[in-house]
Amino acid sequence: MKNLTLKACLALALMTAMSLAATARDGDRPDDEPRMLYVPLVYDNHTTASGHVTPRGNEVYNLDAGDEWLREAMDKSDRTQQVRQRAMIENPQLVAYNANRLPAAPPEGVIPSDPRQGMLTIATPQVAVDDVTPPAEPVLPIHNWLHVFNASLQFTQAYISGNWYQGGENNLALLGSVNWNCNLNQDLHPNWLFNNALSYKLGIATTHGDSIRKYLINEDNFLFTSQLGYKAVKNWYYSAMLQFTTQFLNNYKTNTRTMTAAFLSPAELNIGLGMTYNYKKADDRMFTLAIAPISYNLKYCRNITDIDPTRFGIDAGKHSKSTVGSNFEAKWLWRFTPNVMLTSRLYMFTNYEYVQGDWENTLDLSIGKYLTTQLYTHLRFDRSRARDDDWNYWQFKEILSLGVVYRFATVN
Repeated sequence: MKNLTLKACLALALMTAMSLAATARDGDRPDDEPRMLYVPLVYDNHTTASGHVTPRGNEVYNLDAGDEWLREAMDKSDRTQQVRQRAMIENPQLVAYNANRLPAAPPEGVIPSDPRQGMLTIATPQVAVDDVTPPAEPVLPIHNWLHVFNASLQFTQAYISGNWYQGGENNLALLGSVNWNCNLNQDLHPNWLFNNALSYKLGIATTHGDSIRKYLINEDNFLFTSQLGYKAVKNWYYSAMLQFTTQFLNNYKTNTRTMTAAFLSPAELNIGLGMTYNYKKADDRMFTLAIAPISYNLKYCRNITDIDPTRFGIDAGKHSKSTVGSNFEAKWLWRFTPNVMLTSRLYMFTNYEYVQGDWENTLDLSIGKYLTTQLYTHLRFDRSRARDDDWNYWQFKEILSLGVVYRFATVN
């Protein structure tokens, strides 16, 4: 015990001597900061005082300005750290505290004095807070109907088979399109399905092979579809479906005055009852399948004087033809990336004597906010009309376009 006390005294004496020596080197000037040598020993971690920093090998880094003050401060800090570490290693009984076991610091406060009672108390500081009423949260409108509107104007290249039911020829053209979807918000009405879609495409092209007209109509298609359903189970709905399609402008064969199509010539109406499957994953994947075992189909040709109605599956000399059969329609949308989207529509009708179908695909590549490139293909099969020598009962149209687009959508 006497040896231990003696070692402790020697350590304290050594610390005091080094402190006095440091004071003498400083020109016997008292420091404004407290001396670290007199601070109780507290074990924090073990570090090695390495002296001056040498970032490049043994080369000592020199400041551009005078750095004598920095070197003196570093030497002083190193000496103090070495003495304290040596004292803790050789005399661990002098280490009064461990940093990991120190009590929590007292809360910050103010100390008011009370001269009448001769007491000091610690009080929590009072922070002045302005009485500001937070702004009311905005009330977002609730939409029962969700709208999506697209309008585009594009330059196109088109290939059209010679037996296309609306006529036309291969060309370079200007194509305008408008698409509007108005759907019931299923978040507010989960048991109901009511989707409506309207689209119109108009393509005008200059013609070099026609000596009668300077331009021709190579695309004129109006389409309206509607689905009304009530939920049966999960994603299935009892539903009624309606589809109507026609065109508005006159179209002619090249170098003739033979009219191939006009307003309501042809026009087609289909109404069906059945089931609809509706699936949606966020806004990047959507799929709808409508099956109508009972379906009514009406084909109509208003102008049978200038247009041959047999081109549309209508008997010669008749304006219309009605049949009953079955149909189904499948639509899907797949957004690969924010700028690449594929939409597809497959429609088929049969009266059990003939089959008629359309398969449309549109690949949309957005370039920025207002520019887009589209590749559109339309494959059609129709056994209600005369057979073509080259294409049989098939018809095909392809359009590649580049242009501007405007989009608008209503969110929940």
